[in-house]
Amino acid sequence: MKKYLFYFLLLLSLNSTAQNIIDVYFFDDSCSHEMIDPEMLVVEHWDTLAQSKFWKTIITTTKDTCVINIASTRQILDYINKDIWFDQSDEEKKAFKDSVIDYYCLDTNTRLYITTGKKEFYQIEQVIPSLETAINIFQENNVDPWFAQSILLIESPAQLKYSRVGAYGPFQIMKRVARDMGLTVNKYVDERKDFNKSAFAASELLRTICIPQAYRILCNVGDIEPQGDELWFKLLVLHIYHAGARNVESLLSQLDQPLQGMELIKWMWRNEYGNFKNASQNYSQIAIAAMLTLKDIVISDCEYIFDCNVNNPIEN
Repeated sequence: MKKYLFYFLLLLSLNSTAQNIIDVYFFDDSCSHEMIDPEMLVVEHWDTLAQSKFWKTIITTTKDTCVINIASTRQILDYINKDIWFDQSDEEKKAFKDSVIDYYCLDTNTRLYITTGKKEFYQIEQVIPSLETAINIFQENNVDPWFAQSILLIESPAQLKYSRVGAYGPFQIMKRVARDMGLTVNKYVDERKDFNKSAFAASELLRTICIPQAYRILCNVGDIEPQGDELWFKLLVLHIYHAGARNVESLLSQLDQPLQGMELIKWMWRNEYGNFKNASQNYSQIAIAAMLTLKDIVISDCEYIFDCNVNNPIEN
């Protein structure tokens, strides 16, 4: 029953530092799946940010629809059919954007993005069965399993594709990094496609490089010493996983004054520097949106939720 689910989530929200792992049971496939409960994103109001709402919309919108949004804030203004948009000439596209700016009484210098829906790419449901395996591998390597779930939901969900820069596998690891983390990658063998080995390599990259570099960078830019379990810190680590420590540090060196918490992450979303550009800005935004989408799927489709800490079933 919904009231029991609400009570369950309320209890979780009272413990702001707990990393809660839950089992969710689906009657459709008669299976239960272990995952990280993403409720803290709601408790800390990350779900209310325009960027989170925007990417959640993109994740759940099919590729035949484009979302008209303000580039600097990701505020959604309207929608347009993909074929209609791309059948226009450059001059017609500019005239269309100008008409949108005029209609919403925006500053004439406002930059608009027309972003295609990506539901076909972000196949959240298909990722669910692999979460438990990744969570266990990360835990065995003493790495917060929150990262396992976040990265799996972002990077080529349920697909094995090469990125345009050569990253590959369920955790989208670059060839050189994979080798540094102990994987075999040559013209005959690419262990990045092996789920367990790729998960271990990703956890090792986080444990030995991304997380330590996040602490170092924050200390250098503002003498900031996080505990390490804060959501904003984890989102910063994700940016390092995606863009590299050097690019994140170069961006943060542009801060006028030290920032931390949600304000730091929001500042990173609004600013570019060097190789830290739009794709890098988007990374943690997509992580939040994917986690929130997963939460919606669980609430709407699963029959029971088990708190793995106390093993009490909650009927949905």
